[in-house]
Amino acid sequence: MIVITAPTGNIGHQVLDKVLAGDQPVRVIVRDPAKLSTDVRDRVEVIQGSHGDPQVVTRAFDGADAVFWLLPADRQAASADEAYAGFTRPAAEAMRGQGVKRVVDVSALGRNTPYAGRAGHVTASLAMDDLIAGTGVAFRALAAPTFMDNVLRQVGVIKEQGMFFGPNSSDLELPTVATRDIAAVAARLLLDSTWTGQEEVPVLGPEDLSSNDMAAVISEVLGTRVKYQQVPGHAFKDRITGSGASEGMAQAMLDMATAKENGLDKGIARTPQHAIDTPTTFRQWCEETLRPAVQAT
Repeated sequence: MIVITAPTGNIGHQVLDKVLAGDQPVRVIVRDPAKLSTDVRDRVEVIQGSHGDPQVVTRAFDGADAVFWLLPADRQAASADEAYAGFTRPAAEAMRGQGVKRVVDVSALGRNTPYAGRAGHVTASLAMDDLIAGTGVAFRALAAPTFMDNVLRQVGVIKEQGMFFGPNSSDLELPTVATRDIAAVAARLLLDSTWTGQEEVPVLGPEDLSSNDMAAVISEVLGTRVKYQQVPGHAFKDRITGSGASEGMAQAMLDMATAKENGLDKGIARTPQHAIDTPTTFRQWCEETLRPAVQAT
């Protein structure tokens, strides 16, 4: 039995689709089953509720061979630690108590850098990983950089203003990965019952790009000039709180951005295997995902 959490989210639904292509029984934890397609509901066992609820995860993890663990977005949590480790704690107890064999989660790069302890969401992600690892399960933490898909949050301003914004330097080259590639790696691990032990699996994407590089690719794909504009840290944080996030979660976003500026995502040496495991280039993602989204706006 494979258990999928957050099966209607951006990454979770892609993992679910890929796992359903296999031949193993699947169980999902979902707050609103109506958000699952009829076809999916007919093919999975549905446990309704929050995967932060001790009773829900205890029931869902009963007889589970593998669990895909993915946090819901909680922009109003008091702190990143509450949103990550706090939310995960009941599940960790259920993993231990129900004898779950393998767990795959989506985490973040940065553990082997000097910035890991003051990197906001990343620091909280690593604490979540440690909590899961402490249960003794076989564990793979998918250590991800920034998602290409985050650009979709700015589709409107890209179309209307020909710009997108961020807190980091325009020439800072960083890895970036498509969520569909993360989902593919996760599904492969969930369907493989042979692995043991505990490891981080870096999912780096095929190349490092600066925001200026990304702007150039977006411009070419959309056929119109698009520029990147760096936003001062205080303005970046104000935008996040202004959109409804708590002070603690906004500060965690700023701390993460600052750590990335200083080298957080540079702790893993890129190898050819990373491009094999996560092959989607930013140009390909723009052609197949961003351009249709802009056209539909």
